Amino acid sequence: MRRKHEFFKSFSIRRFDFILVVLVIALNVIGIRAVGSAAPDLKMRQIYGSVIGMVLMLFVSSLDYTKLLKLYVGYYVLNIVLLLMVLLVGTSGGGAQRWIAVGPVTFQPSEAAKILLILFYAKFIMKYKNRAKSQLFYLICFLLVLPSLALILRQPDLSTTVMVFLIFTVMIFVAGLSYKFVLGVLVITIPTVLVFLNMVTQEGSTILQGYQRGRILAWFHPEDYQDTIAYQTMNSLMAIGSGQLTGKGYNTNEFSSLLNSGYISQSQTDFIFTVVGEELGFIGASTVVILLVLIAVKCLANARSAKDEAGAVIAAGVGAWIGFQGFMNIGVATGVVPNTGIPLPFVSYGLTSLVCLYVGIGLVLNVRMQSKQPGSNGK
Repeated sequence: MRRKHEFFKSFSIRRFDFILVVLVIALNVIGIRAVGSAAPDLKMRQIYGSVIGMVLMLFVSSLDYTKLLKLYVGYYVLNIVLLLMVLLVGTSGGGAQRWIAVGPVTFQPSEAAKILLILFYAKFIMKYKNRAKSQLFYLICFLLVLPSLALILRQPDLSTTVMVFLIFTVMIFVAGLSYKFVLGVLVITIPTVLVFLNMVTQEGSTILQGYQRGRILAWFHPEDYQDTIAYQTMNSLMAIGSGQLTGKGYNTNEFSSLLNSGYISQSQTDFIFTVVGEELGFIGASTVVILLVLIAVKCLANARSAKDEAGAVIAAGVGAWIGFQGFMNIGVATGVVPNTGIPLPFVSYGLTSLVCLYVGIGLVLNVRMQSKQPGSNGK
């Protein structure tokens, strides 16, 4: 009984981050509303997923994350096993094999990979950072993330591969990666990306798969692909613009609604921001953006006050996850980035993503409740 009590000793209602929870629930409520409008038959499932996520969030927040991290090797192994199972026995849909079905339950291991890798690196960084030379340590960290990136890319899921790598990069930066190294990487990466894009867009290029190359071409020249690959993006832009300031209203019956006319595909997932823009207008869309930014900033603020490096890595990793993924999804809906097929945190339909995000927030709450207090000198 004593050990059980010690495991839950971190919970403190006085240091519970109620503001972060309110921000998350507000964003989730907007998401439930949008999903209900885009796909009414999925609304109750999204509500059930939200309830399960909230319960898990509260449960995880009450645990002692330092004890959870003792299983860090298990998290890494579990992540690899799940990703391998996708390739071996996974179910397919939309030209990709990304899901595992267990009876009536279907889940996406690449979403779970984000939280499992955050937990793994939180402990790994704190335990081994000072036991190896800086360059060797960061090389080992990079080599350890490569199997996950390769397995996700094989599904194929380029957008999630990029997202996992961005989360990894932020965690390594928080771990102490020097600014000089980051600037050096950017100096090399930016020209490399430009050259890569130029090569991809050349006629006959086989660097990427056909549909991936097509998305990049449609991003550069949407007017040439408005009836094919850029169809979703062009309709998305028109729908968001038609919402004007206050929108057309929830589940509107207006004849001009692109959503109700069936012109917006994947409206409950990849293009959920389009639904928000059309029905709630500029005010609703701005509210979603502001909530995402505030949640990400809140997570990063909790990272700065964490009692140890592991807590900082956890909070920063979750903040990067929500911030970058939100930017990518909204960027797709507004034509800022190529169509990547990635959910909008706490808004898009998708129970695996929703539950994993709530678990991530639970970990951030846990970090906050064990954080250093002013005048405590870290004690």
